[in-house]
Amino acid sequence: MNTPAVDITDILESISSLGLVVGTNLFVGKEPSKPDDCVTLYDYGGRPPQLTFNKTEKYEYPSVQVRVRDSDYRSGWAMAQDIADSLHGLSNEVWNGTLYTVIYVSSGPAFMTWDGNSCAIFVVNLSVQRR
Repeated sequence: MNTPAVDITDILESISSLGLVVGTNLFVGKEPSKPDDCVTLYDYGGRPPQLTFNKTEKYEYPSVQVRVRDSDYRSGWAMAQDIADSLHGLSNEVWNGTLYTVIYVSSGPAFMTWDGNSCAIFVVNLSVQRR
């Protein structure tokens, strides 16, 4: 099973209207110094996994942070909002062998800061249910 950030990266790349390409302007786990305009996904702690008597039914509740960096404030905000709109409520889809019963936006889009290259940084936080 992949990390949620890897699978959600694949989901984002499949949405052609976003124009995101893994390794070009879409990354997982480490934001490169270039290009200025890019999206990077990070895994972080979520809720504890479901504990049931049926040990074969294992639901996980991880979280993913989507970080949008853009040289233009308005474009960065728009990309963050487009990503949030595209992923919020996505349900019952299988990606890389994992069933995503629901993905929803738990916070964001939100402006975080300006980086050293005067690029705006926005984040969108996602909550995930998968098995």
